[in-house]
Amino acid sequence: MYTFLAGIVLLIIGYFTYGKFIEKMFGVKEERATPAYVNSDGIDYVPMSTFKNSLIQLLNIAGTGPVFGPILGALYGPVAFVWIVIGCIFAGAVHDYLTGMISIRNRGAHLPELASKFLGKIMKHVVNAFAVLLLLLVGTVFVSTPASLLHVLMDGKIALSLILVAIFIYYILATILPVDKIIGRLYPYFGALLVVSTLGVGISLVVQGAPIPELTFKNFHPTSAPIFPLILFTITCGALSGFHATQTPIISRTTQNEKQGRKIFYGMMIAEGIIAMIWAAAGMSLFNGSTGLNEILAAGGPGAVVSQVSTLTLGAIGGTFAVLGVVILPITSGDTAFRSARMIIAEYLTIAQKKLSSRLWIAAPLFVISAVLTQIDFNLLWRYFSWANQATAVIALFVGAMYLYIARKNYWVALVPGSFMLVMVITYILNAQIGLGLSMNISWIGGIIGSAVLIGLFFNAAKKSRANNISLEDDISGWNKVA
Repeated sequence: MYTFLAGIVLLIIGYFTYGKFIEKMFGVKEERATPAYVNSDGIDYVPMSTFKNSLIQLLNIAGTGPVFGPILGALYGPVAFVWIVIGCIFAGAVHDYLTGMISIRNRGAHLPELASKFLGKIMKHVVNAFAVLLLLLVGTVFVSTPASLLHVLMDGKIALSLILVAIFIYYILATILPVDKIIGRLYPYFGALLVVSTLGVGISLVVQGAPIPELTFKNFHPTSAPIFPLILFTITCGALSGFHATQTPIISRTTQNEKQGRKIFYGMMIAEGIIAMIWAAAGMSLFNGSTGLNEILAAGGPGAVVSQVSTLTLGAIGGTFAVLGVVILPITSGDTAFRSARMIIAEYLTIAQKKLSSRLWIAAPLFVISAVLTQIDFNLLWRYFSWANQATAVIALFVGAMYLYIARKNYWVALVPGSFMLVMVITYILNAQIGLGLSMNISWIGGIIGSAVLIGLFFNAAKKSRANNISLEDDISGWNKVA
């Protein structure tokens, strides 16, 4: 219990200390007009309050990742708490803050455009493919999981296919309508349900004295799966997630002032870390250890764990609301996943999004492909999502490091976690069955050598970029800050 509570306290302290340090190092310009005003179009560029932006950002980034991921990560034992806390403060929150703020400085650009500008034009095509693939996987996974949870919640009285169709219809509307029409109006209510239900589970664990294990680095996984690098690909959202880099530009286009960035980007990642801590603790403490948890996962997947945790901690009625809070998570990330994909493709093809028809013909093929992908096994989709997710996180961190290097600021805050995850990603690809399937020792060697080469190329490119005085932000001369 003490490890769990200490982890949450450290996350909160991290926001007020390291978060403040990152904000000061980056250098906020309160007087600078944001894209919400400079590029206002009534569709994607719409000024919204800090409160709305914060809740939307939290719901955007917190899909089933900070619930399902920590539940699966709980199989490893209390070491999961360590990754959530350290990863969230020093990697995930930094990742989210930098991608959000750099996007604000560049007319709300998405990751492919930022990668093109700061890592080279070739990266624009690579990252664009990665980002769209990742968003399609996320959107598809976040159609299937809430549909399954709702199907179980309603005791199968409504056909699963009808629930899937209803979610798809909502996603289509959220993707093509102006951001303040559905997302801006519904998310505050969704956010309230999420926060209340999650805190309810966490408080109940403490009040009931749940046997949450104390810190140990022993591997409790029932199949002895190696902690590293696998736990970093099991617990992504809640610690570090490249998916967030596809979501922050949505809010960078609605942020009123750069000073709001720490609350919106860094702060909401910390909030997601707290959500992850609560669900990891529930997974570790309510099922007689990792063996019992593994049996439930094998029988019904993470959704079954969510249902049982909610009922055990909050009772039948409270548990229903808790499940609904979890259902909201994937829905409110799935809709913005498709919206981000639409925006990224439009940006890549330089297609204005003012007209409804322009938004619709880009979005329609995405939903057709996603409908086909829903027929694929969830576990297979999740494995590919985890790999693509963390590879995207590495790219985003290196974009942040390049920006800071050119600006002659402390680029190590992004380069260190980016380099660490680069080693893990390469090692995972070399070792995993969905990769090359090499032995773990050879994979580690390949991961270290491959990362060293890429980091060397990064420094070479960084020196050239600094010498060429690449512009760090768009020119907005002639525009005044709008109050």
